[in-house]
Amino acid sequence: MAVLHNRVSRRELKIRAQADNTPRQTISFYRYTPISDPVSYRNHWYTRLKELGVYGRIYMAGEGVNAQISVPVQNLDGLRHFLESEPGFSQIRLNLAVEDNGRSFFVLDIKVREKIVADGITDPAFDMSNKGRYVDARQFNMLTDDPDTVVVDMRNYYEFEVGHFVKAIEVPSDTFREQLPMAVDMLSDNKDRNIIMYCTGGIRCEKASAWMLHRGFKNVFHLEGGIINYVKQVREMGLENKFLGKNFVFDDRLGERISPDILAHCHICGKDCDTHVNCASDACHLLFIQCDECRLQMEGCCSDACRDYMRLPEQERREKRKETIKMEGLHNKSRLRLQALRKKEPKGSTDS
Repeated sequence: MAVLHNRVSRRELKIRAQADNTPRQTISFYRYTPISDPVSYRNHWYTRLKELGVYGRIYMAGEGVNAQISVPVQNLDGLRHFLESEPGFSQIRLNLAVEDNGRSFFVLDIKVREKIVADGITDPAFDMSNKGRYVDARQFNMLTDDPDTVVVDMRNYYEFEVGHFVKAIEVPSDTFREQLPMAVDMLSDNKDRNIIMYCTGGIRCEKASAWMLHRGFKNVFHLEGGIINYVKQVREMGLENKFLGKNFVFDDRLGERISPDILAHCHICGKDCDTHVNCASDACHLLFIQCDECRLQMEGCCSDACRDYMRLPEQERREKRKETIKMEGLHNKSRLRLQALRKKEPKGSTDS
């Protein structure tokens, strides 16, 4: 079956989106539900969401749907009606962005994947329906007040770095598939304690909670709707906010400010900073943290090598780009690359 897709260049679509002043709302949602024919279902969704003016990134698989989108405010009711009419999607929770300028996406991408979250699980006995218990913001705060509760962050290192819950444990990894076995090993002596898992919107911690139960843990909880829903409930109910810093988001904003705390540091100079950027070098694009001063000095690049590369004539850059990517292993968010960047001597330092 032919896959429906955009026939306009992404560059043109971005220009159009930036010029469009239509008020938009950024939304994320997911649902674990069986989909027998993801390709056909993908085309059905593409047609309907295109009609509603939706932009965003949606992953679809036999296990369900994972979506981060932007929709015109005037079409919010139409989106809700469409989702509620789809089998398996009734009463779905829509997470509205905490900070939103409506310019988070500029094109609609719906991709069929093997799984909506790449987990590396091959055990045929694993049952996603046997998952941990949901907790809302009030229950989360109460449980985390108990010193016997273990709070586990199921996001990537670059998300944890700029923001996390008080007393949260980081599972240091580059990917979710690495985190699952690591979490089991790290918590192996805590199988009878309360374990609360959380992530950005709920999709990763829901699967992680099911995996922990599968591996013999007894009292597993996961934060319903993730950080996004937690912040919404805290503000609506006047509860204490236990999330510090920024919530990293996977769109052009790269973060939502939750509390004034700055937990991270500029990867160039070490100054307190939690602003994520992508390296300006078209042979790199490393995701890293950079303060305004270093952004000016480094011309938006992560290193002297990238800055020098971007100063080359365009034709020379084109000739070197492929070889640079091949040799340096660029175009990734690797923890090892960031560690190497942090180990460099801060700009402006002097020998003692």
